Amino acid sequence: MKWSCQLTKPSWSPYVVGVGIGVLSWVTFGFMDKALGTSTTMVRAAGAVEGVVAQEHVESNAYFAKYLVSSANKVNPVFEWQFALVVMLVVGAFLARKLGRVAAPQAVPPTWAARFGPSRTRRYAGAFLGGVLLLFGARMAGGCTSGHGISGGLQLAVSSYLFLGAMFAGGIATALLIFRRRRSS
Repeated sequence: MKWSCQLTKPSWSPYVVGVGIGVLSWVTFGFMDKALGTSTTMVRAAGAVEGVVAQEHVESNAYFAKYLVSSANKVNPVFEWQFALVVMLVVGAFLARKLGRVAAPQAVPPTWAARFGPSRTRRYAGAFLGGVLLLFGARMAGGCTSGHGISGGLQLAVSSYLFLGAMFAGGIATALLIFRRRRSS
Protein backbone atom coordinates (compact mmCIF):
# COMPACT_ATOMS: atom_id res chain seq x y z
CA MET A 1 0.00 0.00 0.00
CA LYS A 2 1.52 3.28 -1.10
CA TRP A 3 0.74 6.03 1.38
CA SER A 4 1.12 8.72 -1.25
CA CYS A 5 -1.62 7.04 -3.29
CA GLN A 6 -3.81 6.65 -0.21
CA LEU A 7 -3.46 10.31 0.65
CA THR A 8 -4.53 11.44 -2.81
CA LYS A 9 -7.82 9.52 -2.85
CA PRO A 10 -10.90 11.75 -2.80
CA SER A 11 -12.30 9.75 0.11
CA TRP A 12 -10.52 7.50 2.54
CA SER A 13 -11.58 4.16 3.93
CA PRO A 14 -13.58 4.72 7.12
CA TYR A 15 -11.89 1.61 8.57
CA VAL A 16 -8.39 3.00 8.02
CA VAL A 17 -9.42 6.38 9.42
CA GLY A 18 -11.08 4.69 12.41
CA VAL A 19 -7.90 2.74 13.15
CA GLY A 20 -5.90 5.98 12.84
CA ILE A 21 -8.17 7.76 15.32
CA GLY A 22 -7.87 4.81 17.69
CA VAL A 23 -4.07 4.91 17.48
CA LEU A 24 -4.14 8.68 18.07
CA SER A 25 -6.28 8.09 21.13
CA TRP A 26 -3.76 5.56 22.47
CA VAL A 27 -0.98 8.08 21.91
CA THR A 28 -2.80 10.79 23.84
CA PHE A 29 -3.51 8.37 26.70
CA GLY A 30 0.00 6.90 26.68
CA PHE A 31 2.18 9.95 26.27
CA MET A 32 0.05 12.80 27.64
CA ASP A 33 -2.26 11.00 30.08
CA LYS A 34 -5.17 12.76 28.35
CA ALA A 35 -8.30 11.61 26.63
CA LEU A 36 -8.83 12.68 23.03
CA GLY A 37 -11.31 15.54 22.84
CA THR A 38 -11.85 18.97 21.32
CA SER A 39 -14.72 20.86 22.97
CA THR A 40 -12.68 22.14 25.91
CA THR A 41 -10.73 24.23 23.41
CA MET A 42 -13.76 26.48 22.99
CA VAL A 43 -13.98 26.97 26.76
CA ARG A 44 -10.30 27.88 26.92
CA ALA A 45 -10.59 30.24 23.95
CA ALA A 46 -13.72 31.95 25.33
CA GLY A 47 -12.11 32.32 28.75
CA ALA A 48 -8.90 33.70 27.24
CA VAL A 49 -10.82 36.29 25.23
CA GLU A 50 -12.94 37.23 28.23
CA GLY A 51 -9.81 37.39 30.36
CA VAL A 52 -8.48 40.21 28.20
CA VAL A 53 -11.21 42.52 29.47
CA ALA A 54 -12.28 40.85 32.75
CA GLN A 55 -9.46 38.72 34.16
CA GLU A 56 -10.90 38.75 37.68
CA HIS A 57 -14.20 37.39 36.43
CA VAL A 58 -12.48 34.52 34.65
CA GLU A 59 -10.45 33.69 37.76
CA SER A 60 -13.52 33.76 40.00
CA ASN A 61 -15.71 31.76 37.60
CA ALA A 62 -15.44 28.09 38.63
CA TYR A 63 -16.09 26.84 35.09
CA PHE A 64 -13.35 28.94 33.49
CA ALA A 65 -11.03 28.54 36.46
CA LYS A 66 -11.13 24.76 36.11
CA TYR A 67 -9.49 25.03 32.68
CA LEU A 68 -7.54 28.30 32.83
CA VAL A 69 -6.40 29.14 36.33
CA SER A 70 -3.15 27.51 37.36
CA SER A 71 -2.68 25.88 40.71
CA ALA A 72 0.55 25.69 42.68
CA ASN A 73 1.54 22.39 41.06
CA LYS A 74 -0.01 22.71 37.64
CA VAL A 75 0.02 25.26 34.85
CA ASN A 76 -3.06 25.48 32.61
CA PRO A 77 -1.98 27.12 29.38
CA VAL A 78 -4.60 28.42 26.96
CA PHE A 79 -2.83 26.99 23.95
CA GLU A 80 -2.08 23.36 24.68
CA TRP A 81 -2.21 20.02 22.85
CA GLN A 82 -5.99 20.07 22.40
CA PHE A 83 -5.89 23.55 20.86
CA ALA A 84 -3.21 22.31 18.46
CA LEU A 85 -5.39 19.30 17.64
CA VAL A 86 -8.33 21.56 16.74
CA VAL A 87 -6.13 23.76 14.53
CA MET A 88 -4.59 20.72 12.84
CA LEU A 89 -8.03 19.21 12.19
CA VAL A 90 -8.77 22.23 10.02
CA VAL A 91 -5.35 22.06 8.37
CA GLY A 92 -5.73 18.31 7.78
CA ALA A 93 -9.16 18.73 6.23
CA PHE A 94 -7.79 21.43 3.92
CA LEU A 95 -4.81 19.27 2.91
CA ALA A 96 -7.02 16.21 2.34
CA ARG A 97 -9.25 18.23 0.02
CA LYS A 98 -6.25 19.59 -1.89
CA LEU A 99 -4.44 16.23 -2.15
CA GLY A 100 -7.61 14.44 -3.19
CA ARG A 101 -8.40 17.19 -5.71
CA VAL A 102 -11.89 17.40 -4.38
CA ALA A 103 -13.93 20.29 -5.74
CA ALA A 104 -14.88 23.01 -3.31
CA PRO A 105 -17.99 22.05 -1.38
CA GLN A 106 -21.25 23.57 -2.45
CA ALA A 107 -22.27 26.52 -0.33
CA VAL A 108 -25.86 25.30 -0.38
CA PRO A 109 -26.19 21.52 -0.84
CA PRO A 110 -29.15 20.33 -2.95
CA THR A 111 -30.86 18.63 0.02
CA TRP A 112 -30.73 21.86 2.03
CA ALA A 113 -31.86 23.96 -0.95
CA ALA A 114 -34.84 21.68 -1.55
CA ARG A 115 -36.00 22.12 2.04
CA PHE A 116 -34.96 25.70 2.93
CA GLY A 117 -34.24 27.41 -0.38
CA PRO A 118 -31.03 28.60 -2.06
CA SER A 119 -30.09 31.34 0.45
CA ARG A 120 -26.43 31.18 1.52
CA THR A 121 -27.17 33.40 4.50
CA ARG A 122 -29.84 30.99 5.75
CA ARG A 123 -27.49 28.05 5.19
CA TYR A 124 -24.61 29.68 7.09
CA ALA A 125 -26.93 30.80 9.89
CA GLY A 126 -28.29 27.26 10.17
CA ALA A 127 -24.79 25.79 10.24
CA PHE A 128 -23.69 28.30 12.88
CA LEU A 129 -26.76 27.65 15.04
CA GLY A 130 -26.24 23.91 14.72
CA GLY A 131 -22.63 24.30 15.81
CA VAL A 132 -23.61 26.42 18.80
CA LEU A 133 -26.21 23.85 19.88
CA LEU A 134 -23.75 20.99 19.43
CA LEU A 135 -21.07 22.76 21.45
CA PHE A 136 -23.54 23.71 24.18
CA GLY A 137 -24.71 20.12 24.41
CA ALA A 138 -21.14 18.84 24.44
CA ARG A 139 -20.20 21.12 27.31
CA MET A 140 -23.37 20.19 29.23
CA ALA A 141 -22.46 16.51 28.79
CA GLY A 142 -18.86 17.13 29.81
CA GLY A 143 -17.48 16.11 26.44
CA CYS A 144 -18.02 16.09 22.70
CA THR A 145 -18.30 13.36 20.12
CA SER A 146 -14.57 12.70 20.28
CA GLY A 147 -14.39 12.98 24.06
CA HIS A 148 -17.31 10.70 24.82
CA GLY A 149 -17.63 8.73 21.60
CA ILE A 150 -14.00 7.86 21.07
CA SER A 151 -12.14 8.30 24.34
CA GLY A 152 -15.04 7.34 26.60
CA GLY A 153 -15.96 4.43 24.36
CA LEU A 154 -12.39 3.12 24.48
CA GLN A 155 -12.57 3.24 28.28
CA LEU A 156 -15.94 1.43 28.23
CA ALA A 157 -17.55 4.31 30.12
CA VAL A 158 -21.29 3.81 30.51
CA SER A 159 -21.87 7.58 30.31
CA SER A 160 -20.18 7.65 26.91
CA TYR A 161 -22.40 4.89 25.55
CA LEU A 162 -25.45 6.74 26.87
CA PHE A 163 -24.15 9.89 25.16
CA LEU A 164 -23.68 8.05 21.86
CA GLY A 165 -27.19 6.60 22.00
CA ALA A 166 -28.67 10.01 22.77
CA MET A 167 -26.57 11.64 20.05
CA PHE A 168 -27.73 9.21 17.36
CA ALA A 169 -31.35 9.38 18.52
CA GLY A 170 -31.22 13.18 18.53
CA GLY A 171 -29.56 13.27 15.12
CA ILE A 172 -32.10 10.95 13.54
CA ALA A 173 -35.02 12.83 15.08
CA THR A 174 -33.59 16.18 13.95
CA ALA A 175 -32.95 14.93 10.42
CA LEU A 176 -36.48 13.56 10.18
CA LEU A 177 -37.89 16.82 11.48
CA ILE A 178 -35.82 19.12 9.28
CA PHE A 179 -35.55 17.12 6.09
CA ARG A 180 -38.88 15.35 6.06
CA ARG A 181 -40.38 15.08 2.65
CA ARG A 182 -43.38 17.13 1.91
CA ARG A 183 -46.28 14.91 1.15
CA SER A 184 -48.12 15.67 -1.98
CA SER A 185 -51.72 16.50 -1.38
